Amino acid sequence: MDISLFLAKFWGWFFILFFSLFLLYPKRIKQMFAFAEDDKFMIILSIFGILIGLLNILAHNIWAKDWRIIITLFGWFSLLKGISQFAFPGFATKWIWNIDFKWFQFLLFLLFIVGLILLNQAYQLVQY
Repeated sequence: MDISLFLAKFWGWFFILFFSLFLLYPKRIKQMFAFAEDDKFMIILSIFGILIGLLNILAHNIWAKDWRIIITLFGWFSLLKGISQFAFPGFATKWIWNIDFKWFQFLLFLLFIVGLILLNQAYQLVQY
C-alpha cells in the first residue's frame, strides 16, 4: 500500500474518531484543559507529539501540490508542537488556556472536514 494512502487513512480515521468522541463526551474537553496544568502530562504529550511527528515526516515528507501536503503538514505540525511543549512547557500551557471553548469546537470541526477529505482520497468514495 502506498504510504500516502496509509497515512491518509490513519489521519482521516484519527480526526473523525477524535471529533466524534469529543462530540459524545464534551466534558473531556474541560478535562483535557485541566491536564495541561500537570507538567508530567505535558512532558508525555510532548514526547508523543515528537514521536508521531518524526515518524510521519520520515515516512512521508512529500511537498506536492495536492492532498498529500496535508499529511506532511500534520507531521511537521506535530513535531514542532511536541518540541515546543517540551522546551517551553509554560508557554504551551498558557497558549492552551488562551484557546476559547468555541474556537476549540471550531478546530475540531475543521479536523473533521480534513478527516473526511483524507478518507475520501484514501478510499475514493466521491470522484471529482
